[in-house]
This record gives sequence, C-alpha cells and structure tokens, in this order.
Amino acid sequence: MTNSIADIEEADVILVTGSNTTENHPVISAFVKRAVTRRGGKLIVVDPRRIKLTEFAEQWLRPNLGTDVAWINGMMHVIIKEDLHAKTFIEERTEKFDELKAMVEKYTPAHVESITGIPARQLMEAARLYAKAPAASILYCMGITQHTTGTDNVKSLANLAMLCGNLGIRGGGVNPLRGQNNVQGACDLGGLPNVLTGYQTVDNLDAIKKLERVWNVTGLPTKPGLKVTEMLPKAHSGELKALYITGENPLVSDPDLNHAEKCLENLEFFVVQDIFLTETAQMADVVLPAKCFAEKDGTFSNTERRVQRVRKAVDPPGSAKDDWKIMCEIATRMGYAMSYKESEIIFDELAGLTPSYAGISYPRIEHEGLHWPCPTPEHPGTPILHGAQFTRGRGLFHAIDWIAPAEVADDDYPMYLTTGRVLYHYHTGTMTMKTDGLNERAPESFVEITRGDAQGIGIDDGDRVTVTSRRGEIQARIRISRKAVDGTVFIPFHFAQAAANRLTNAALDPIAGIPEFKVCAVKLSKGA
Repeated sequence: MTNSIADIEEADVILVTGSNTTENHPVISAFVKRAVTRRGGKLIVVDPRRIKLTEFAEQWLRPNLGTDVAWINGMMHVIIKEDLHAKTFIEERTEKFDELKAMVEKYTPAHVESITGIPARQLMEAARLYAKAPAASILYCMGITQHTTGTDNVKSLANLAMLCGNLGIRGGGVNPLRGQNNVQGACDLGGLPNVLTGYQTVDNLDAIKKLERVWNVTGLPTKPGLKVTEMLPKAHSGELKALYITGENPLVSDPDLNHAEKCLENLEFFVVQDIFLTETAQMADVVLPAKCFAEKDGTFSNTERRVQRVRKAVDPPGSAKDDWKIMCEIATRMGYAMSYKESEIIFDELAGLTPSYAGISYPRIEHEGLHWPCPTPEHPGTPILHGAQFTRGRGLFHAIDWIAPAEVADDDYPMYLTTGRVLYHYHTGTMTMKTDGLNERAPESFVEITRGDAQGIGIDDGDRVTVTSRRGEIQARIRISRKAVDGTVFIPFHFAQAAANRLTNAALDPIAGIPEFKVCAVKLSKGA
C-alpha cells in the first residue's frame, strides 16, 4: 500500500475495485465504512457482484468480467475531456502524459459501455466524483490482479491516481490489499524470483557483493529464478526434478488442478513444510512439521508495509520447529553451516543487508510496528510513499489498450465463472476448516447464480449442479443470490471437495505470471 490503513478514513473519495473487502479484509472494510458513515466520505465500488460494500456506495459500477482497463481508460477519458486532471502534478512529477491522453481518446463513455456494460452516464458521474475529490484513495485486490492483463490493470489504476494527483498525500494512494498475513513480508525479504531483499534486483552487483561478503560465499546467481507458475509446467516436462514447498497448498489453490496434480506426480523428489497435512502434503515424499504463528518469535510485515513483532504464546506440538530452524538444518547438512541463536539475530542481519529495513530493530518495534522504508535508526518510518518524488524520479504514465480475457463464453460453454473467498474460511481452509463453528457457517462449496439464470437452466436454490469447463468439472449446490450477475456464476475456491480451481484457466499474465483465476467459460447442468 502507498498509504496506511488508518489513512483510508482520511479520504474524501474511496474507489474499491476487485475487492470483496467485507469478506476478504473485514478489518480494513471497517475503515472504509467509517469513512462513509462518520466522515461523509464518498465510496465508488466497481465490482460485477453486489458485494456488501455496495450498500455504502455513492456509485456502484458493474462491469463485465475482464474489462478493467476499458472502464479505467473511460474514466480517464472523461477526466481529461472535462479538464479535471491535476495539471501541475502531471507537469512537475510525471512523464509520457501525452501518450496516455492519445490512448484514452477512443475510450468514450459510449465505447466503454459497449465493452464493459457500465452505463455511460454512470461512468461519467463516477469519473467526476473521483477527480473532484481533494484526496481519493484506490483500494484493490485479486479481482484486479488475477487476470492475463493483471499487470495492465494495476498500471491503469496507477495512471488514474497520477492523473488526479492522488499520490504522496494523506487520504490518497494506490493500495493493494494483501491476501495473507505476511505476503508483503515474504516479498520484502526476497521471496520473489527476480529480487533480493528490499526489492534489490538479482543483477545488482553491489548488492550481490555485499551478500557474498557477509555470507562468506562466491558465485551467487545473478539471473532471475522461476515463477511459481513456471515451476509446475517444468515439473511436468521433467526439467524440474525436485520441489520444496513451504506453507502453500497448490492442490487446492492453483488453476487447472487436474494438470497441477499430474505435474507434482512427475517430480522425482517432493518436500512440503507446513503446519497441517494439507492435500499437497499428502503427496509429498517428505513432510516437515513447522510451527504456526502463535508458536514462534519473529516479525510479520503487513499489507501497509508495517513491520510488526510476533511473539510465542504457546508451545508447538510434537517435533514442529521454526521454519528458519528447519531451513538452517537442511543448509548445514548440504554443506553450508547455517546457525543462528534466535530470530532477532536473523532480523538484524537482514536489516544490515536491506536499505529499506536498515533502521528497524526489535527494540524499535517492541510496542508498535514501523512502516518501511525506514533507512536509519532515527527515521520514523514512512506511512505514505512518494511524498516528494517517485522511486524512479518521475511517475511514468503507461498508455494501455484493453485486451479481452484469454477465454470467452461461447455456445459450448455459455456462462462465465469467477472465483473468490467467503468470510468464514481462509484461503484453502487448512486452518479454518478445523474449526466447527466456521464449518457450520460455511460447510461446503456453492454456485452463486441469479434467479433468472437458474430458471433458464431449470434448477432451483439448493439443487446440485455439475459445473464443467474445458479443464474439468465439479459438483456443488446452487445458491440463488442478489449478489450474482446474469451470465456469470461465482464459486469460492476454499473447498477441496468441490475445488473451483479444477475449472479455472491457467493462462498467465505475461509479465507477472499470475493465472487468470477470475474469468473462464463454463456450462451448468443438473447434477446426479
């Protein structure tokens, strides 16, 4: 997030898109609702489903799936045409505005309506509302990123924020809501194939030399590794022989699960490190039991870039160990002695190698976390990014044209499927499905559909249906809902027994390598 969570309440206008915030990020949704109900802020929701936040919205835009670049370009077209853009900010802090202006010229409200289904007048009203706000915040989640055009979608939102000068200010920003408790921290500390800690690129020779000196090694790799979505295909082809998975359950969470299962079966050696025996762990040659968050000391970096302490509350079961201790023991047995007395020593080493973490230490975050970048021990942290300038200097506008989803509905598969979460379960249910109360509230998968679509197929609420795509099929019960949109069904992806990802498309964003979980073509028929 460019801004802090608390800062959301300072926004005059909040644009939420691709985020069912009340169910996926219920704490953050409370900030959004308070901004509206207590401070008089205005809310724009852009989502094909009638999610809970639409009840608080001044404007609810309901786009067709996979049309985000089109409606964002349409809003920018209106803002530029009506002279509502931040000219001084654009002139002083950005570049390539003219290329953006030329691209969005064709995205008239009428043209956008033909692509997205959003009424032209509604698009215009939303654009004016966003552009006229003294401070406007954009919140987005995986409904924006999990597309073959996910990178384009994110860049387009950044375009919109820069166009109106909504970066580097309180109540503004472009704010991705991370899906799990330490996803941000994992990325910060090098859990990506093309960077070292603090997003230092792997070809940064100065950073590489510093690591080699501290670790007393030579020859660290300077070429990016494989993305997660590149690993499984290479396992299938035999190029990748072994795989070590920590805290992931791809046999529920990956797209096109039938193919993913075949890829894992083809490995010569497979290790899973986790806190429970997940569907994926059951396939492994070796399972390494790890501690959960309440059983260990360390830090998490949350969605607002705040580095926070985690403290041991209970003893772990059996022989479960800290993740770092397991990895250190493996490294030692492979020939590189790796030994630390405690997690704080690891963090101190990390801070010494990571410019954005350099000023953070356990004593400084004993009572309250700090936002990175925090470059020195005296620095207060940075709740709001890009105050004086962008990391690259000037902000870069990207002229982006809309591209249709990788798979569209046709006569054979006439409906669209989109996937997501429900309030009561978390990701693949590894933890939440061990809780009786949550299982009572959300016991099984379901197919959310409009009454009209259900009647057209000859099915009713509670009926079992078979949902089929080009990759697989599942059976689940129908749930007729006001949230649904004609022509589209929604299925939560938590449930291994009726895994939505047996249906989803493994087509990837060419830059980020993210699968298109949010759009694929399906057909429905009465279940057995």
